[in-house]
Formats: sequence, structure tokens, C-alpha cells
Amino acid sequence: MAKKSWSTRQLAELAGTTVKTVRHYHRVGLLDEPERSRNGYKNYQVAHLMRLMQITRMRELGLSLAEIGAMGRADEDPDQALAMMDAKLAKTIERLQRIRAELAVFFKHRAPLGTPAPFESIAEALSERDRALITIYSQVFDSGALGDIRKLLGEHTDAEEELEQLPSDADDATVEALAYRLAPVIAAHQARFPWMAEPGKASSKGEKFALEGIVPAVAELYNAAQLRVLARTHEIIKKEHSAP
Repeated sequence: MAKKSWSTRQLAELAGTTVKTVRHYHRVGLLDEPERSRNGYKNYQVAHLMRLMQITRMRELGLSLAEIGAMGRADEDPDQALAMMDAKLAKTIERLQRIRAELAVFFKHRAPLGTPAPFESIAEALSERDRALITIYSQVFDSGALGDIRKLLGEHTDAEEELEQLPSDADDATVEALAYRLAPVIAAHQARFPWMAEPGKASSKGEKFALEGIVPAVAELYNAAQLRVLARTHEIIKKEHSAP
């Protein structure tokens, strides 16, 4: 009796998958190539179907093709296969639990999605500018610096509020007066958190990266008068620190 076999299409249909998927498994080495008949058609046997069903089942359980390949033949060492799947599932559960905990913080404080940690609890009260800045800061500074910024955002002084509201057409006298009120505030921040005098040192990606991220953002988010105040404030602080 002639040996029965299936074509690629028939094998795919039996396994509940597609011809394209079967061919892909051949390319990545997960499914052995079958013998071919004299006319060149592939002849799949029961062993191919069993292997294809095994791959399909492991994919349903969440394993990647790379993980399935690294596992080898799961039917030859089921304990290893089960241990790998259990470890992967444990990591997935841990990740989902962490995400749920983070979502709970967003719910509690009505923080917009995308608010970086640790700013969720104050996000609703922040200005649009501050929200933009903390997003950029979260990509530039380390966790310690972000915690310090979080503290300061909850302690805005009158001078900082004036800077927030300063119109772009403020005159020189207004800019100068505000800079002198703001200078001791910024100096106190720098004394409290020394890295603020040299922000680049608080970046895990280096000073150049920090400056390239912060300087364009500040230039865009603050108006002309506010930028003049900030520049003059730092001149005042520098002059006072260099005084004998």
C-alpha cells in the first residue's frame, strides 16, 4: 500500500494555520522539510503534523518562535519546556501587576496617561508647560533628580509664579526686578540640590545629551521675556558666587 501523505495546504488546514506560516517555520528551522515526490510536491507525514500542532500550541501559550527554537523538541524534555513556559508566565504576571499598580496611581490622581513617574500625584495641577518639561526631564535625568524636581514643583514660590505669568512684552525694568527676586530662589534650589547648578551631571546619558534635550525645549516653551529673566537670573547668581 502506498504511503499516505499531505500537501502543504492540507497540512496547514489540519493544523488550523496557513501555508505561509508553515513555510515560515521551515525557513526558521522549527519544522523539518518533508520528502518530496517525483513531481516535486512535499509529502508531509504524521510527525510533521504533530510538530506543527506542538508549535501552534506553544505559540498560543505565549512563547515566541525564538523561545520555541531554543527549547528544542518539547516532547523529548517536557519538564524543561514546562519550566520555561512557567518562568515566562511568571514574568508576564509580574509585568501586568506592575502596570495595574501604575494605572491605580493614574486613577487616584486623575493624571493624564503618559505622565512620567514620580509626577502622577501632581500632574493635574501642573501647567501645560510644566507637563511638557517633565516629559522631557524624564528622558534626560536620573530618578534622583526627578524626585528633586517633583519636590520643587510642589513648592512654587511667588517669584516662580510671576515668571509663569510674565507676558512676552514685559519691559526691561520688570524683567530685571523679577530676575533679582528669582535669583535667591534658584540659588536656594541649587544649594538644596547641588546637581541643579550643573544639570548635565544628573543625566545618565551624559551632559551633551541633557543639554541637547533641555535647551531647545526651554527656548520653545518660554516666551522672550521669560527667557530674558532666566538668563539674567543666572548672571546674578554667577556674579554673587564669584564675588569675594
